[in-house]
Amino acid sequence: MNTADIMILCDQIRETAYAVHTFHGNGYLEKVYENALVNRLRKSGLEVRQQHPIAIYDEDGSEIGEYFADIVVNDALIIELKACKALTNEHQSQLLHYLKSTGMEHGLLINFGSYKFEIKKFARTQENHSPRKSA
Repeated sequence: MNTADIMILCDQIRETAYAVHTFHGNGYLEKVYENALVNRLRKSGLEVRQQHPIAIYDEDGSEIGEYFADIVVNDALIIELKACKALTNEHQSQLLHYLKSTGMEHGLLINFGSYKFEIKKFARTQENHSPRKSA
């Protein structure tokens, strides 16, 4: 997926997630927001995998385990959801490590737990395999 397409996808997800936050407010457990977001994204025609297992690889390419992505959209974007007061550096680090370990390029970190809706986009470069925050 090229950069323009991924940005359009991120905008669509951002709008949908904001609508979920506006309708449900804050105060539910993460799973409620996950289910609501998955429901709405699927209705919009996107390919959405919920709690999707993703293999994690070591530097030499050896598979060392797996983790379950909250949401994977169009096999191009990992969405990590939170329902907490505020996003922290640890949450950002978690998503960046998922991107690095899986080899995926793009991710969104979304927090539904605050009064203020929070969403951050992250990308890592394929050339040097180092994560880079995007605006």
